[in-house]
Amino acid sequence: MERAWPAILATIRVSIRNRSGTAILPLHGGRVPPWLATRMSSLGAVIAQAIVLHYGRDEFLRRLSHPFWFQSFGAIMGMDWHSSGITTSVIGALKRGLGPLSGELGIHVCGGRGHHSRKTPDELRRLSERTGFDGDRLTRASRLVAKVDSAAVQDGFDLYLHGFIVTDDGKWTVVQQGMNGGSKCARRYHWHSEDLTSFVEQPHSAIDGPFQGEIVNLTDKRAAMSRSAQLQLLADCGPDGIVSELRSLSGEEPLQATLPHLVMPAHHDVRPGDVFVRRLHGTLAAAAERGPADFSELLLTPGVGARTVQSLAMVAEVVHGAPYRFQDPARFSLAHGGKDRHPFPVPIKVYDETIRVMKSAVHKAKLGRDEEMQALKHLDTQARRLEGFVEGPSLSSFIAGERAISPELGGRSVFGWENDPAERAKNRTG
Repeated sequence: MERAWPAILATIRVSIRNRSGTAILPLHGGRVPPWLATRMSSLGAVIAQAIVLHYGRDEFLRRLSHPFWFQSFGAIMGMDWHSSGITTSVIGALKRGLGPLSGELGIHVCGGRGHHSRKTPDELRRLSERTGFDGDRLTRASRLVAKVDSAAVQDGFDLYLHGFIVTDDGKWTVVQQGMNGGSKCARRYHWHSEDLTSFVEQPHSAIDGPFQGEIVNLTDKRAAMSRSAQLQLLADCGPDGIVSELRSLSGEEPLQATLPHLVMPAHHDVRPGDVFVRRLHGTLAAAAERGPADFSELLLTPGVGARTVQSLAMVAEVVHGAPYRFQDPARFSLAHGGKDRHPFPVPIKVYDETIRVMKSAVHKAKLGRDEEMQALKHLDTQARRLEGFVEGPSLSSFIAGERAISPELGGRSVFGWENDPAERAKNRTG
């Protein structure tokens, strides 16, 4: 038994090292209403297009593989900023929104929740016939990644969602999620083929660090003894015992500490501790200063004003921001609110104008006219420049202000329209 330990621990080390990140999220019930789902698809697709235009589709895969950016991406689309539902809704929105654009962008979203996840192999094989990538290799990668998170590391979370985002040249990101009913939490796992090139071709050549040990391929029929030993080890020590033993053998800190690891709170309201307020102040100042300069023609359009420019500034950060900018995903819910009225109801008029402006900017950029795209980038640059010294309202004051003007902005939630208190009361009690 002792001789098998190094091999087993090395295998677990490979599994953990090759993830690009994880997230712990509170379970949250409910469905995305159709009026929000359609807008999420539109905004998600146009943000993806903007990222691909600026940085290329490989960068879009990298963004999806980062748990903090992914959570911020979902929050800016009006989903509940902290909940497990962001994973399902974002994958679904991208699948709907990018489907018609897959030929143009060369990005395909496969899988999904429940029975949709089991369709991933068939979707990949059909795509391989159209694009020419190796469908069998990618199907194997999909299954291996799912097996690692469901079997190789048994952490109490049962997988129920598997999203496989792949490009025409066979690069991919996997976002999958498991549920633990006892703790009422979900765990999201992120994988990226850029970090897993050798995981598919030579499963264990990516091991590094002081602890080497004997490496085994658990998918190989010759690994039967190691699989048996692993089951025995799990029975004797459990997952926590394995991690503890690995730390003692390797002399390292917990491996998950080396990954981007997002832990979202259980509370639904957005609190000061959830937001870097100085960054919010930078966004507000940039919108006030650059908005009239960069969007002078746009601001003459009825219904578009400073409030829309504030949302555009946050969208611009999602497009252009560096990874460290997304440590407070709750801040991005301040662009378009949340479907459950946290931090405030979704401002439909602002949301629709944001989509319209983004679509116009992307369309013109494709034609070689990138003035609007550059204006959005200026907003992001200016916000970062200003956030170090400008002042602004407290978070509670900002949210209170948004709630006060919500009826004017077409505020809507799962409880109804903000300008119809009777409907809201009926939906809350019904």
